[in-house]
Amino acid sequence: MSNEEALWRKRFAIFALLRISGLLLFLLGMAITFSDLIRPGGFVELGLVVTGLGLADALLGPVLLKRVWDKEAR
Repeated sequence: MSNEEALWRKRFAIFALLRISGLLLFLLGMAITFSDLIRPGGFVELGLVVTGLGLADALLGPVLLKRVWDKEAR
């Protein structure tokens, strides 16, 4: 395995973990919002914040990470 191939494998793993962590945060936020996980009847305010953070992590994280990697390549 060449150095470049190892670098891309590492980057793909980081990219996938970032997406998965965003998905898990999103699902946790939905659970907080609609279930009795934190308090009876759900905790809408906290759930929406956690859901938003999960969406931002899953959707914006990889874009920002690619920008950093592109700057490193220059």
